Amino acid sequence: MDILYKDNRIVAVLKPYGVESTDIPGGMPSLVRQALGEASGCVRTVHRLDRVVGGVMVLARSRMAAQILSAQIRAHTFQKEYLAVVHGEPGNGSFCDLLFRNKQERKTYVAAAPGKDVQKAVLHYRTLDTANGLSLVHITLETGRTHQIRAQFSAHGFPLMGDKKYGAQPLRAHEIALWSFALEFLHPQSGERIRFAALPPQTPPWISFQKTLDKLQGEAYNEDKSESSNL
Repeated sequence: MDILYKDNRIVAVLKPYGVESTDIPGGMPSLVRQALGEASGCVRTVHRLDRVVGGVMVLARSRMAAQILSAQIRAHTFQKEYLAVVHGEPGNGSFCDLLFRNKQERKTYVAAAPGKDVQKAVLHYRTLDTANGLSLVHITLETGRTHQIRAQFSAHGFPLMGDKKYGAQPLRAHEIALWSFALEFLHPQSGERIRFAALPPQTPPWISFQKTLDKLQGEAYNEDKSESSNL
């Protein structure tokens, strides 16, 4: 478990692929308690990543911190950024769809019209690089629906590499080409705007875009340094 930052209110970590976000045996709160050496410590999930997704995740270390961060998520002031490798070349733009979650199939679909259990989903994206029919895409979420990125990109003809559930060939066990790149929010105690970011591992398919990823990290570092943020 890689810990990016910790204090008495929050802990920022890199979630491994294949781990649940919720507080179950082997889930992220449990693993974070082990990493902190606090078997009975307060560690609470405030946002979720799919089990098959890795990357930056922030957990609260008090009930009040969890409430404050959850309120920021509801108010859309808790910013989530992702990186993905998709089939095709989507360019730059936004997706605004109605999503329906089929609980029996554990799958999300784009709906044609409003209805029961149908929710609006909005994200913005820009293509950073292309190679061999694949694109490295930076994604910013406005909403946080279950499987939102995976379902929307697939519905628009750009399934994520490795995402068998939404129309692509498998990549590796427990993995798809989706990575939680950065989180930005107000610290629950100080109120300071704080940011954490980390690149995906240097493994396929990410390694095909390593030069672009290194440049992205450099740009993020320079920006964060000027704003006295954290990376």
